[in-house]
Amino acid sequence: MKNTTGRWFLVLFLLALAGVRWLFIPWVELAPDEAYYYLWSQHLDWGYYSKGPGVALAIRLGTDWFGQNEFGVRCLSPLLSLGTAVMAWGLARRMFNEGVAFWTVMTSAVLPIFWVGSLVMTIDPLSIFFWAAAALTFWLAIEQTLKFHGWWLLSGVLIGLGFLCKYTNAFQLLTVVLFLASSRRTRSAFRHAGFWSLLGGFCAMAWPPLIWNAQNLWITVTHLKERGGAEDPTGWEPTALGEFFLVHFGVYSPLIFLGIVIAAWKLKGISRSDPRVRYLMLSAAPLIVFYALISVKKAGEANWTAPAFVSLIILAVYYWLDVSRKSRGMAVLCLGSLGFGAILSLLVLSTDFIRDIGVDWSYQRDPSGRLRGWKNAALSVDKFRSIGEQVIGAPVFLIANRYQTAAELGFYLPHRPSEGAGHPPVYIPESQSIENQFSFWPRYDEFREVAKNAPAPDPMFKEQRAVNPFVGRSALYITDRMEEGPPSPIVRAFEKVELAGEFDVSRRGLMVKRWRVYLCWNYETLPL
Repeated sequence: MKNTTGRWFLVLFLLALAGVRWLFIPWVELAPDEAYYYLWSQHLDWGYYSKGPGVALAIRLGTDWFGQNEFGVRCLSPLLSLGTAVMAWGLARRMFNEGVAFWTVMTSAVLPIFWVGSLVMTIDPLSIFFWAAAALTFWLAIEQTLKFHGWWLLSGVLIGLGFLCKYTNAFQLLTVVLFLASSRRTRSAFRHAGFWSLLGGFCAMAWPPLIWNAQNLWITVTHLKERGGAEDPTGWEPTALGEFFLVHFGVYSPLIFLGIVIAAWKLKGISRSDPRVRYLMLSAAPLIVFYALISVKKAGEANWTAPAFVSLIILAVYYWLDVSRKSRGMAVLCLGSLGFGAILSLLVLSTDFIRDIGVDWSYQRDPSGRLRGWKNAALSVDKFRSIGEQVIGAPVFLIANRYQTAAELGFYLPHRPSEGAGHPPVYIPESQSIENQFSFWPRYDEFREVAKNAPAPDPMFKEQRAVNPFVGRSALYITDRMEEGPPSPIVRAFEKVELAGEFDVSRRGLMVKRWRVYLCWNYETLPL
């Protein structure tokens, strides 16, 4: 009866939590990554510059259902968070008991990083959900039989689906291999069809982005090497690793993160004798070690390791629940840690609460400042465009200083310009190198083949069969970085570049960001 009551409470709690998140998500502007991935969803493909197709498909599904707005982009994120909680509950209950499962869900619910992940639609909600689901199904597989069973195949499929969202989900394959190799009993699985069906399920799901990369110079591999600093083997940063772990204290709530570290340290001694503890540790170790090594050169982001914390939270709850039963003081401390985490998570909903109590916290220092002011900025840019077209007497096209800015403006412009099928609403400066996904879409510096029967674009060169329709046109260059003027590709490619004006976007009397707009006259293609 007690277990039934607890389950019903948990069900109602999770449904209420999802409802609150659904109510909140339409009221906050998209983060730059969300706007960028939204553009991906309008150009569906087997793969993309830095990721697989998972996030683009998820956003496309949401916007097809609910429209091209914030709710449409994010509607699946609270559902994925709900699904992750259910998977973590199932794994904790299967391994330990109902109490560990209950408090695993409650602990996850108050972590600030998981709150953010439940409100925005990036690769992380998808990655964490499939990671948690695969962790559960693999444990079910090895519980039942080391020979073939449907759970083995499903585990491989789920790891593959996670790989389509975030490539580091493939580290779960390493977890599988390490755990199976860790004891004499489980090593026999390498001889049975179950393990090989898991690998087959993964491969069946993972092939689309691999084929796309093979057709596009393995550009994602190049990107990941650059992101991880592999191109410069000498570029060590002594403080970067410390920064990497320090940021975890903030986003996982300081007391809870400290509790996770202590639990992992205390339980490492029994990991050899207890397969449950060993499995949970091996579920986290490959990802954390990998990103820790990368962070020796450049401090990483805390969300990179988020999937690993699904198992670490279960481990911590298992340890501290036992400690709390033996010490009333520790029980109070554990509940206090959860309460403090809940307060931090509530601040995630609106950091303006800090300003409401009289603290002038600059939006430049506020991480949520990245989600503010884009809509007003797009309205101002649209006014500049109207004025520019009146001055020039012809339509202008828009160029932003970086892909994040281009994606945000493209989403929020009240009149999204279209230069043709597949063109983004806002371009980035032309470049001969592949820098991001914009390089794979139609660009303003591209030449197009003319029809075979059409006259040559230039009578003096009859063999020339390509033309750039942007030549002779004017553009607006928009930047949100006041310290940088128009880059060389802009200055060299246009006949004249002049400052058209600047504007501020403010909120609650504080500046969010300052913008500059340049009028660029008569485009000419850059020499190769």
